[in-house]
Amino acid sequence: MKEAEKDPKKTMGITVKKNDDMPEWYSQVCLKAELADYAPIKGCMVLRPYGYAVWQGIMDFFNAKIKIRGVKNAYFPMFIPESFFEKEKQHAEGFEPEVAWVQSKDGGERFAIRPTSETIMYDFYSRWIRSWRDLPLKINQWCNICRWEVQDCKLFLRSREFLWQEGHCVYETEDECEKDALNYLEDYRAVAEDLLAVPVIMGEKTDKERFAGAKKTFTIESLMPDGKALQLGTSHNLGQGFAKAFGIGYVGKDKKDHLPWQNSWGISWRMIGAMAMVHGDDRGLVIPPKAAATKVVIVPIIFEDSKDKVMKLAGKVQEELKHLDAFIDDRDEYNPGWKFNEWEMKGIPLRIEIGPKDVEKDQVVIVRRDTLKKEFVRSKDVKATAEKTLEAMQKEMFAKAKKAMHENIVDAKDYNDFLVKLKARKMVKAAHCADEECEDLIKSETQGATARLIPFNEKLKQGAKCIKCGKPAKYAAYFAKAY
Repeated sequence: MKEAEKDPKKTMGITVKKNDDMPEWYSQVCLKAELADYAPIKGCMVLRPYGYAVWQGIMDFFNAKIKIRGVKNAYFPMFIPESFFEKEKQHAEGFEPEVAWVQSKDGGERFAIRPTSETIMYDFYSRWIRSWRDLPLKINQWCNICRWEVQDCKLFLRSREFLWQEGHCVYETEDECEKDALNYLEDYRAVAEDLLAVPVIMGEKTDKERFAGAKKTFTIESLMPDGKALQLGTSHNLGQGFAKAFGIGYVGKDKKDHLPWQNSWGISWRMIGAMAMVHGDDRGLVIPPKAAATKVVIVPIIFEDSKDKVMKLAGKVQEELKHLDAFIDDRDEYNPGWKFNEWEMKGIPLRIEIGPKDVEKDQVVIVRRDTLKKEFVRSKDVKATAEKTLEAMQKEMFAKAKKAMHENIVDAKDYNDFLVKLKARKMVKAAHCADEECEDLIKSETQGATARLIPFNEKLKQGAKCIKCGKPAKYAAYFAKAY
């Protein structure tokens, strides 16, 4: 180990600039801000307490949303019998390359380590649902998922094991099924935009990008600062295919047998990665106030002859801001400048500095993490000012991120223009024919750009032609390379 790596004081800061080497910058931010760490198993990661606090905030925020919609949380086994996958062929084929298998010691049936839970949950649904009175059935679970698809872990973005939630609901009619699928998508938008201040675009996936076994897939997509799209959440109208495959049926009000309609929906800790990439800067992480478990750090500037007075004011301020989980960094082994750098690295929204001169003037210094702007505030006004500043910070961080995203979403005049703009790391809106082979050609010729979504409520121009093949267009889609 290098000498510098042994001394945290020498490795505290980010050693590359965000605009120069974003992958390395992002990795350093996640590691040095103590969100996560790499596991000794290829493709896996550790979620550290500081990162888990953000995930806990996401869970609390989203649980409140789905509770209003009548969803109950539950938990199902992580081991799934192989025979369950054989019941829904399209779904099984879609996940086959990613499934990790465990062989039972008695040489019997293999078990999949949960890549998603449709099959195990729907086996139980077939037993639990008998009558129209059992519907709608709305269940969500927070769990871990294993998909054996990557060896190199990209913290929060791509890993073999990850945390997520998955909701699975059953309805009498397709109308209520799809309406709710869109409701959950709106809840995902709220998590991204209202909590994490990460702007998104909402829409439907193309047939090629649709979830295996689904009739329709809806998505929220964001655009990262390096020009790559990031899918942040999806919901699916599963139709009646899974109900047929797993024998889910019910007796209706008409006393006849019916097949129900199903949807599923999920988000993962990828949301944390999006937050870090969108808001972070060359000093480290920047956490939006609503997503920060601890919103304020108080750093007293200590000299022996004034220590008691400074600490007394610091304690008073902490009490005023206890609802913001404010804490005092009174460690003796580090100087104030080092502490400033540490909390800037970890992205705590507000820093309050208190020194001897501040005590004399009965004031404190409030520093915003996103702008590093300093404000001198009378101690009696600390609570009101801190709350007002945090509110403004949340709004301004979202506005800044939304402006940056939309500045990098462009239209294409023709296919050459389309290729040039994709190469320039833009998300490009273009008319498309809906042919999957045409979509494959675009992906091949752009080294990986895909149709991220068909945006809601955007009409195609009359007579529009496909950007690639020139055939009549069926819709406008947003194309980009993606994580």
